[in-house]
Amino acid sequence: MPTDTTAASTGQQAAGTSGRKKGRKGRLIVLVLVLALIGGVAYGAYWSVSTVRASFPQTKGSITLEGLSGPVDVRRDGYGIPQIYASSDEDLFMAQGYVQAQDRFYEMDVRRHMTSGRLSEMFGAGQVDNDAFLRTLGWDRVAKQEYEEKLSPATKKYLQAYAKGVNAYLEGKEGKDISLEYAALGFENDYAPGAWTPVDSVAWLKAMAWDLRGNMQDEIDRALLTSRLGPKQIADLYPSYPYSRNKPVVQEGGYDEGSGTFEAAGGSGDGEGEGDGSGSGEGAGSELGGGTEGGTEAGAEGDASGFESQLTGLQRVLEDLPTAVGVNGDGIGSNSWVVSGDHTVSGKPLLANDPHLSASLPSVWYQMGLHCRSVSDNCRYDVTGYTFAGMPGVIIGHNQDIAWGLTNSGVDVTDLYLEKITGDGYQYGDKVVPFETREETIKVAGGASRKIVVRETNNGPLLSDRSDDLVKTGKKAAVDSAAPDRGDGYAVALRWTALDPGRTMDAVFAINRAKDWDDFREAAELFEVPSQNLVYADTEDHIGYTLPGKIPTRAEKHDGSVPAPGWDPDYEWTGWVDQDELPYEFDPERGYIVTANQAVVDEDYPYTLTTDWGYGARSQRINDLIQSKIKDGGKISTDDMRQMQLDNSSAIAKLLVPELLKIDVDDPHVREAQKLLEGWDYTQDADSAAAAYFNSVWRNILKLSFGHKLPKELRVKGQCLWVEPVNTTGPADEAGKVRECGQRSASQAQPDGGDRWFEVVRRLMADEDSEWWTTPKRGTRPGAENRDELFKRALIDARWELTAKLGKDIDSWSWGRLHRLFLDNQTLGSDGPGFVKYVLNRGPWKLGGGEATVNATGWNASGGYGVVWVPSMRMVVNLDDLDKSRWINLTGASGHAYNAHYVDQTDKWAEGELLEWAYSEKAVEDSTTDTLVLKP
Repeated sequence: MPTDTTAASTGQQAAGTSGRKKGRKGRLIVLVLVLALIGGVAYGAYWSVSTVRASFPQTKGSITLEGLSGPVDVRRDGYGIPQIYASSDEDLFMAQGYVQAQDRFYEMDVRRHMTSGRLSEMFGAGQVDNDAFLRTLGWDRVAKQEYEEKLSPATKKYLQAYAKGVNAYLEGKEGKDISLEYAALGFENDYAPGAWTPVDSVAWLKAMAWDLRGNMQDEIDRALLTSRLGPKQIADLYPSYPYSRNKPVVQEGGYDEGSGTFEAAGGSGDGEGEGDGSGSGEGAGSELGGGTEGGTEAGAEGDASGFESQLTGLQRVLEDLPTAVGVNGDGIGSNSWVVSGDHTVSGKPLLANDPHLSASLPSVWYQMGLHCRSVSDNCRYDVTGYTFAGMPGVIIGHNQDIAWGLTNSGVDVTDLYLEKITGDGYQYGDKVVPFETREETIKVAGGASRKIVVRETNNGPLLSDRSDDLVKTGKKAAVDSAAPDRGDGYAVALRWTALDPGRTMDAVFAINRAKDWDDFREAAELFEVPSQNLVYADTEDHIGYTLPGKIPTRAEKHDGSVPAPGWDPDYEWTGWVDQDELPYEFDPERGYIVTANQAVVDEDYPYTLTTDWGYGARSQRINDLIQSKIKDGGKISTDDMRQMQLDNSSAIAKLLVPELLKIDVDDPHVREAQKLLEGWDYTQDADSAAAAYFNSVWRNILKLSFGHKLPKELRVKGQCLWVEPVNTTGPADEAGKVRECGQRSASQAQPDGGDRWFEVVRRLMADEDSEWWTTPKRGTRPGAENRDELFKRALIDARWELTAKLGKDIDSWSWGRLHRLFLDNQTLGSDGPGFVKYVLNRGPWKLGGGEATVNATGWNASGGYGVVWVPSMRMVVNLDDLDKSRWINLTGASGHAYNAHYVDQTDKWAEGELLEWAYSEKAVEDSTTDTLVLKP
């Protein structure tokens, strides 16, 4: 079940025509599909029209559901988006379970098998390694603990009601009646879906937390970089956060040392100065290697390869895991901002949100309204927004009083520990402590079951047990002279907040029914994992921001930037940041709040929240756009917020293009391409030839300056180079070089071209003779000894790269031809037979936007130009008139291939349009096309 969303699979290419044309010709394709299937295409069998349509939901008439206490109305609009009306909380959430199962049960089933480490039960032996890793993490075990020990009685009641609704849908149905994918799986095995449980819903939060887990990837990368780079070079690649240029989230208020709390009006928060504080990326270091100032200190010459191999093996395991909502924790971003009524046309706040996640089909989000006919103690909800199929409640949206949005905070809640293994235990201080162990049985469709043993230390489970290579290389792990003797070797353990039971599920419902800022803050305290930026607005014209989460504190020696020695008690977590000490803002004087993965607070904050903030390119652009609108008393409209979400301006282009235009180019063909940049406004529209050429130049600058100098563990799989065997970055003679091939997937490799690399290049611009600007001659392409020579080489390489990809005629070039979105069904669409891929997948769409722009259609510069992650939805909430709010999803409400609502929002999403978002009963009634009554 591959996770790489960038590559155009064979099935995708077979799909051929654009998603827009497919949307218009859906009925014709169903007919063609059925004829092809009847002709005996797949496995010599066929699917009939009834098979294709059997799983489509009933949306009209009535259905009797045992367990309801009263009738429930399910009203759907022209996009199939349901609005549910009930008279009790339990009926409301039971109906939510039923309706989501109607549209998305296959997706729900796959996700619960992923979170519980049971994918092999559905897809066979190919998923055993993934299951073993996920069993080691133990998400379902923690979810069960949460459900049994932590959650409130009301939350348990809602989860039970939701599960009852899902199971009411499943009752009496065979797999083929539930989803087309089950019919496809039927060719391979006799799998049948089991009953839904409340724990299945809770475990989904663990998958969400995993993909939004913070800087674990940076921990691995920094350690791996030590095989080829020195401390200063690594520091160059992880510069400090630019506080003087890109403002943090919280700009007014600060930490009060006297009271030991964060005060919303405690200071000016101007954020001036470069600093190397909480967002510096300059680690305090450890016995394993001094953060970005040290690197792994091997005990003997050549031993460094042992620990590096451990981390490389872990990276390979991580790459193979299926994604839940993001790109395996790396490169994920989001935008959310709120503007007070002082600066809006309506005089009440506007709130925008667009989380940036992996492109998936169906979308990770499911739009829905949950309405009590009369809000009372018996029925407390009147909320609408974006839900997760498989989990009750609304994750992002609004109720009758407040609206809220989420972005990933990036707070560091994971640490890797190198553990000294001795017999059946691990060293801690001067003692050997026995492992905690458990045995897990993995059932395999069409094969024999497998058994694994999970071992845990005080720092968490041993991830390295899930790879034979890791076990072997653990015996060679590199440590400094202060570490224990090697003995039986070393292993890698994970300490992660999500492996402790928490109350995030309680937080979802508490936020859904919050009426004001105090309710919201109280609810947010329960939102322990993953730590998110929460923005807030209400109908009384208040706006706010709060950072919730279970955030660890560490001893002075350890800042979480690199793996730590598990045997040393001085590297343990020391506790948790108290909720009163966490940053927040309420009604700031400036009248708006922006969160886009930048630093949350300035460098004076006493706790290290992370060493790896996003670097603020998007957030500062949003700040600038708001400022440009409100200067001289200007007002912002709902459509202005939408237009800001679509901003394609490239910050790195503004920096580089003036310098690129100064380069003297002799080749007339290269000069022809260079002239595209003259007068370009740095906007990356899909039809822009200049954007295509600039992004190719940028990609080649990164490749020549950094990509060819990074260790193989970070480079693209299959990319082979002749390099010095140890510690050099500059060009050298062929003599003595070795051939090394990259090992990382195209969507995960470095340099990825994100805003960290913007900052790296920005800081090197003044040093025109930096060693990073050197590159050897390749064939007829010139080498470079300084910045301008390397820029010239990048202009040349980009010209010929685009000639190969787009043709010699630059008039035919466009960014959208390079920057394409393919939507893959999450399972069989990525790893099924070619014909099944053709049935399930859609695309391509030609997109504008780009990396670290507000319209963040992300791409990995090492791997190519294809879209890796996207604004997974967009919304703008109008607190003056909630019916004037607008929203859009990446795909559609339905998870059923060829249902009218499979991808019926995608064309509009790609064009930047938003749909009307009905909330009041009258608006919902006016937009309703189908009504289904669920009767007791």
